[in-house]
Amino acid sequence: MPQMAPLSWINLFILFIITYMILNSLNYFSFTYNNKTSSTSLKSKKINWKW
Repeated sequence: MPQMAPLSWINLFILFIITYMILNSLNYFSFTYNNKTSSTSLKSKKINWKW
């Protein structure tokens, strides 16, 4: 590609990797889970075995 002749390919590769890492970290840290353990209690079901 003659339009990209002044650019170094390693600089372009580093730019893409940095962009990829920034987008992945923003996606990872922007996601939040709902805390469901404090609102509900664990219920145990007892099973009577009759042999």
